[in-house]
Amino acid sequence: MDILALVERIGEAPTAAIFGLITGMIFGVAAQRSSFCLRAATIEFARGRLGDPVAVWLLCFSTALVWVQAADLAGLMRTEDARMMAVPGSWSGAIIGGLIFGAGMVLARGCPGRLLVLAATGNLRSVVSGLIFAVLAQMSLHGWLSPLRDKLAALWITPGGRNVNLIDAAGLPDISGLLLGIFCAAIALWMAYRNRISIRKLVFGAGVGFSVAVGWVLTFGLSEVSFDPVQIESLTFTGPSANTLMFFLERPAILHFDIGLVPGVFLGSFLAAWIARDLRLQGFESEVNMRKAMIGAALMGFGGMLAGGCSIGAGVTGGSIFAGTMWAALAAMWVGGMATDYLVDQNRGAARTA
Repeated sequence: MDILALVERIGEAPTAAIFGLITGMIFGVAAQRSSFCLRAATIEFARGRLGDPVAVWLLCFSTALVWVQAADLAGLMRTEDARMMAVPGSWSGAIIGGLIFGAGMVLARGCPGRLLVLAATGNLRSVVSGLIFAVLAQMSLHGWLSPLRDKLAALWITPGGRNVNLIDAAGLPDISGLLLGIFCAAIALWMAYRNRISIRKLVFGAGVGFSVAVGWVLTFGLSEVSFDPVQIESLTFTGPSANTLMFFLERPAILHFDIGLVPGVFLGSFLAAWIARDLRLQGFESEVNMRKAMIGAALMGFGGMLAGGCSIGAGVTGGSIFAGTMWAALAAMWVGGMATDYLVDQNRGAARTA
């Protein structure tokens, strides 16, 4: 792709939005067909099972590591220039926000990326939860909750004005990230073989991780030819959901990567579900589930913004460049999700059978 020619023809902002649209569509198709979901993987792991959700999640994560680290070694991007790495990270925000996000993810029955994918297939529960998530994310970014978020994030900041690159901090060679990705991919494929997961599902699961690399490479390429500074970024849903919401509420509206990303995911998921005949309207099963979903969406909005990203943004996108606080956020999300499943769902089920 001749990025310079595209920029000269339509401008930098529309090009960034198109790149977001492309990245989002790849993710939307892959996530819809693979049923990728960190919440499902967390619950499976918490209950001592290593089934399809865990295998698909690990395959996605490892694929992102392989493609992103290979792109970095090939000079198609520079991880140190990524926005997540070029600004200070918050250890306190990652841990506290990750725990809150993980709890919300289980209550809402899906992470923001999964909710967006389901909303595109006609799931009205996900539409409501997604809107609440976007509103709370915006409140945490610029609204009433932003002072609390700032205070919590300021408790423990990475030194030197930048995030921590775990590979550099450990003194490991640059190829270590790629090798770790290959190792994790081998484990994921072994789990897939053990669970008899179809080749088609594996391809789409790997496509989720591939979409993360696409976003990194496209925004890096745009930054190389743009006159104005361009953020090097990729898939995440906390900030983009808030920005997309405000894009349709404010004037003048400004195009950028985020504005193409969210509609791209929705469009890709819709097309994939339409082709597979998976489109169907669904609502809340009960008032209890509705309350849990609304509370969970609110927790994810604040927790994701505090953590610096959602389960995709921090857990896969940030993890693929070995940003230290993003790995801490991912670990906290797993802990928060497993604890919430144990306290809310498993204990309730045990009480009913007692």
